[in-house]
Order: sequence, then structure tokens, then C-alpha cells
Amino acid sequence: MITIENEYLKASIDTKGAQLSSLIDKATGVEHLWQADAAIWPWHAPNLFPVVGGLIDNHLVVDGSKYPMGRHGFARQSEFITLDAGDVSASFSLPYCDNTLKAYPFKFDYQVLYTLIDNALRITYKVINLDKKTIYFSVGAHPAFNVPFNKGEKYEDYYIEFETDEHLETELLSADGFFNGESHPVATPKNRLQLTRDLFNADALVFKELKSRMVTIKSDKHGQTLSVEFPHFSYLGIWAKPGADFVCIEPWLGCADTAGEQKDIKHKEAIQKLSPGHVFEAPFFVSF
Repeated sequence: MITIENEYLKASIDTKGAQLSSLIDKATGVEHLWQADAAIWPWHAPNLFPVVGGLIDNHLVVDGSKYPMGRHGFARQSEFITLDAGDVSASFSLPYCDNTLKAYPFKFDYQVLYTLIDNALRITYKVINLDKKTIYFSVGAHPAFNVPFNKGEKYEDYYIEFETDEHLETELLSADGFFNGESHPVATPKNRLQLTRDLFNADALVFKELKSRMVTIKSDKHGQTLSVEFPHFSYLGIWAKPGADFVCIEPWLGCADTAGEQKDIKHKEAIQKLSPGHVFEAPFFVSF
């Protein structure tokens, strides 16, 4: 476990999955990251690579060949190399190897970089193309934040506020976690999405046409807030295990398959591509 700390925040990162495992606001002493109760949801904040969401038949198609690939990719299950661990920053690397090539036939170095900047944590996804061909991939975040923040409060005291006026429609998912081609409006009076215990009974809310590039978890009971800013991410998922005391704010560059449409990785929705020798970077920020 690697810990970084400044005057405002203390963060811990597990080398398995380069997963953020603790994020404490030192002004309040509040632990803001879900502590991975295995009986409910056994993760804190998995990093998603080289796919986001589920694949039909749990296989990735590349140039007509199929490769076994689980939901959200293999990075979250993989042991990362620690590249650097300083007082306020740490970086982790997952380079390609024989095992990754069996599931994903591209040569890469996938890195996750953490930096504390005052009262914000910057998390950067970095992909280096080490191959002689263009590589295709998705990246995404899946951090789960504790709600309520404080003892004695209720989940329903909280809401998610969007940065700009939105007329939201969520893309509907099948029971297997694939898009079914349908959408449904989501009410956000005053740009607020009220958190309720049944909000996620039908799975995640997935927004593909979002104008906002920042959302904030708030309560009318106090002034504590937690914001997630994602300037470079085109899709946003919001999810919680029904009844659990957390909410996930998930910026994505990529998404699950659509039911009945198993596409080659080159043609997957929102796929990223990177030329040989080039470097991709996409940061997002968690602030208080």
C-alpha cells in the first residue's frame, strides 16, 4: 500500500489494480472512499482498461479473432509496478506481458498517476503504445464514495449536482449489462439528481450526451461537498449497489457492448486509438 499526503488530503493506493483505497479529507477527518465490504461490493475504485463495461460472450474481437476478456478488462485484477512514490504523488505501471497478449493482442504500457494538488486529487490514465501498429482501447474510472459523509445522516439527504443545465436521458441496460438501444429521461430539477435507495434498481445511470464536465455530491444538511471533474471523458456512469451506503461517479472513454452487436475493437463505441510510439493521457479530479 502506498500513501501520499498533503495539508488537505491523505490518499492510499493498492498496487493491485493501482486502486485508490482510501481518501481522507483531513479538515473533517472523513473517509470518503467506500471500504470494499465484500458482502456488498468488494471494490474501492477500480481502474478500467482495456475495455469499459461488458463484452458479448466475454470475448474481445480483434481482426476477426476472439480473445477472452472479463467485464471492465484485466487491469483491475492485475498487480502494477510502482514507478514512483513521493510525498504527494505516486505512479504505477502495467506493461504488456505474455498473459495480457493472450487476452489483448497489443503491446502497451498502461499507467495510473496520482497527484495531490491542494484540496484535489488528480488521477491520470496514461497509455503508451509500444507496438508497431495502432492500438485500440478504452479507459474508465469507477470510484465509490461514501454516502452519507457523516454518522446520523441519511442517504436521501444527498444529491448529485450537475455543472450545467441538463436534460438527461439514461441509456438502458439489459439484465446482462448490455445497452438495449433504448433510453429513458431522468429528472434533474435545479440540476439535481436526488439520491434514493431505489435509484439504481435497474442498474447504472449512463449518460452519453452530457454537457457537464463536473458533478458534485452535496447535502442540504451541511456545506461539505465532493466534486468529480472529468474534462476529457465523454461518458459518465452513476451507480450504487441498491441499498448500499455509497455512490459511484464513473467517467468513461468507452462503454459496454450493445446487445446483439459484437463488434471488432476498432469499431466499438467510443473506442480510443493510439499510433505507434504515441502517448495518451486523460486526467480527472476529485476535490473537496
